[in-house]
Amino acid sequence: MRLAIEQARAGISKGQSPFGAVVVRREALVGSGHNEVWHRTDPTAHAEVVCIQNTARALRTIDLTGCVMYTTTEPCPMCASAIHWSRLDAVYFGASIADAGDAGFHELSVPIEEIYTKGGSSTKAYRGVLAKECAALFAEWKAAAKCGTY
Repeated sequence: MRLAIEQARAGISKGQSPFGAVVVRREALVGSGHNEVWHRTDPTAHAEVVCIQNTARALRTIDLTGCVMYTTTEPCPMCASAIHWSRLDAVYFGASIADAGDAGFHELSVPIEEIYTKGGSSTKAYRGVLAKECAALFAEWKAAAKCGTY
């Protein structure tokens, strides 16, 4: 998760919103990414999607079975679906959808567990990993914007 937090901070330093993700296979980092929505002018360029794209490219496959994702915030429904479609075994996340909402993001407030249960996904979701550190990224992002860091 600390590597995902580093990705979020890299995004913040580039004027992006405070989300980061990494994919690990057999304890080795195989992909990473941060939010690139504004950079790409693409509302789908969330950290998890960028990370999946980078991982699939690095592994030269769209089937990421045997891999797990660590992401700083609970995946939105779009990202939860992308995680499912890429066949990641599990996703671990820190901050909640409510934390993102409190920071001004207008996420759909559908818990990832509900999406996976209703959709019949085999992907497992684990919440609360370094939750305080991940939630603190929102304050870092707001402070960077006020200081004109980007």
